[in-house]
Amino acid sequence: MLHPRARTMLLLAIPALIIGVASSLVLIVVMKVASVLQAMLWTALPTKLGVSADSPAWIIVMVTLTGIAVGLTIRFSPGHAGPDPAQEPLIGAPVPPSALPGLLIALIIGLAGGVSLGPEHPIMAVNIGLAVFLGSRILPRVGALDWTILASAGTIGALFGSPVAAALIFSQTLSSNNDVPLWDKLFAPLMAAAAGALTTSLFFHPHFSLSLPHYGQMQIADIFSGAIVVAIAIALGMVAVWCLPRLHRLMHKLKHPVLILGAGGLILGILGVIGGPVTLFKGLDEMQQLAFSQVFSVSDYLLFAVIKLAALVVAAACGFRGGRIFPMVFVGVALGLMLHEHVDAVPAAITVSCSILGLVLVVTRDAWLSLFMAAVVVPDSTLFPLLCIVMLPAWLLLAGKPMMMAWRNDK
Repeated sequence: MLHPRARTMLLLAIPALIIGVASSLVLIVVMKVASVLQAMLWTALPTKLGVSADSPAWIIVMVTLTGIAVGLTIRFSPGHAGPDPAQEPLIGAPVPPSALPGLLIALIIGLAGGVSLGPEHPIMAVNIGLAVFLGSRILPRVGALDWTILASAGTIGALFGSPVAAALIFSQTLSSNNDVPLWDKLFAPLMAAAAGALTTSLFFHPHFSLSLPHYGQMQIADIFSGAIVVAIAIALGMVAVWCLPRLHRLMHKLKHPVLILGAGGLILGILGVIGGPVTLFKGLDEMQQLAFSQVFSVSDYLLFAVIKLAALVVAAACGFRGGRIFPMVFVGVALGLMLHEHVDAVPAAITVSCSILGLVLVVTRDAWLSLFMAAVVVPDSTLFPLLCIVMLPAWLLLAGKPMMMAWRNDK
């Protein structure tokens, strides 16, 4: 016979599995549709018209039209495609079901059109909204917070292809001083995260890890090098933190979403011309190009990092529907490779992983998620002790600093 605690945990096991699978399927469908649309816009259409997809004119026109299309979607769709991601945390309040179709359309257009944002925030909002809406009707005794936790855990597992990130994140958010053991609380969310991760792996594998030279034994000097890299990454990230709310306020003086996002698309197109096609889109596939290329110089990597960060700030400030974690990982890779090229005595594994750690920490203020992203992109077990150590000065530097969010009274 099972203990009452075990029976309590099993009550949410089946809903957790269903939500985890459904969260992954929503992500898979969105990414597949966006991929097909991207191929049409950036390969088939320019080929048919006899122009190069990498030409400045095509980049500017396409990204500007993307902004106008997203603006029209936000203006005329029910619920205006949900809340502005620049003013919301990754895991927020449930979005009304009427706003979810517009949110999905705005996300797909942005992903396909080259906007420098990832899918994480809108996918999270859609899955939470669906889980709360349907779950509260099927099992009304289960509270909205429980459905939110299950949906967010399933989405995190699906996004990163692993339940580990969800376990790390919720181990701190669900901890408390009562008598319920932590792993009792983690059971259902971890079940949802595992289901989401396994479902995603059946269809595709997220390409996070980079092929970098193996890092050997940790030296004392490496700790100082890593701490310096983290400090540089945080300093760069805090520039974006300062710029985002101010640019958000400036852009929203235009009032109309079509004007705001059309102007934002034009700026993003110009930035794309300056930085090149590698600085477009969410950044995961593009960061693989940075790691595999042997032709980029220090100035090239610096340009990629600065342009991508600027594009991220512009896209978020204008109200494009997307997340900030994935493009920030690209910035971390570009910055890390630049620092390694500049001082090749510091291994690329250290510069890249520590840059990612610092920049993701700026965006999320979640130490576990930052450690996870750094360890996933540079999958070297000998690095993890170093990353844990350099997290300490990074956390000190960011203590009490403002979040990378826009002010809520801007509109």
